[in-house]
Amino acid sequence: MVQKKMLNTSGESPAIVSLNGISKTFSNGTVALNDLSLDIREGEFVSLLGPSGCGKSTALRIITSLISPTSGRVEWPQEKSKQKDHELSFVFQEPTLMPWATVFGNVWLPLRLKGVSKKTAHDRVMEALQMVGLEQFAQSYPRELSGGMKMRVSIARALITKPKILLMDEPFAALDEITRFKLNNDLLHLWETFGWTVVFVTHSVFESVYLSNRIVVMAARPGRIVNDLAIDAPYPRDETFRTSTVYSGFCREVSEALHVAMGAGDHL
Repeated sequence: MVQKKMLNTSGESPAIVSLNGISKTFSNGTVALNDLSLDIREGEFVSLLGPSGCGKSTALRIITSLISPTSGRVEWPQEKSKQKDHELSFVFQEPTLMPWATVFGNVWLPLRLKGVSKKTAHDRVMEALQMVGLEQFAQSYPRELSGGMKMRVSIARALITKPKILLMDEPFAALDEITRFKLNNDLLHLWETFGWTVVFVTHSVFESVYLSNRIVVMAARPGRIVNDLAIDAPYPRDETFRTSTVYSGFCREVSEALHVAMGAGDHL
């Protein structure tokens, strides 16, 4: 079984990854990011919030080394060696499942690529599926699953390598509101239980406030950070929090910050 970890949401916790002066200009001349510096601390749930084109997804991809910055550097302060394979996983907006493979096969994939046999991986795959409530669907195919279930499979696949940091690029954006709320709750439960660090990209003020203990607000043209807000509300969070005046107050504060950010982009 996975060992549970103590949740650490303290601002004094050490940085697990640091973006220092990151800029990214694409070949067509688009400046996606300009001089972005950001520390992600161990145990945080950080949402990157901002309008389309502000570089949220670009920042995630730079952290994962899927793309390289034009200037600046990404540092991993807790890692002594300059290793390329960091303990992270990425959940994309679309589940990106292999339609010809079972749920088990899709979750097994990251271990399979590392040379781990199906027999050896069996218990870890089933454990990951149990974590997202899909252990009874191991032999099902993606075409037999709902949108929410497909996203659960994608999350289980990300968890199979037991990452220290989980990067999520608008994973629930295409889902209906009821399913989205349910997955928000499930994600928070997993985060609290296993002590991951999560960086979550979203367009939704309401989702970011519900999930996060910190929201980084970004503006576009060029992509940059314009505000960094703490959501100082206790966990666990549930529907009582979602309907509270505290939640409404944070939503207003973040909405105002986002409005300012969008105005900042419009005037460039």
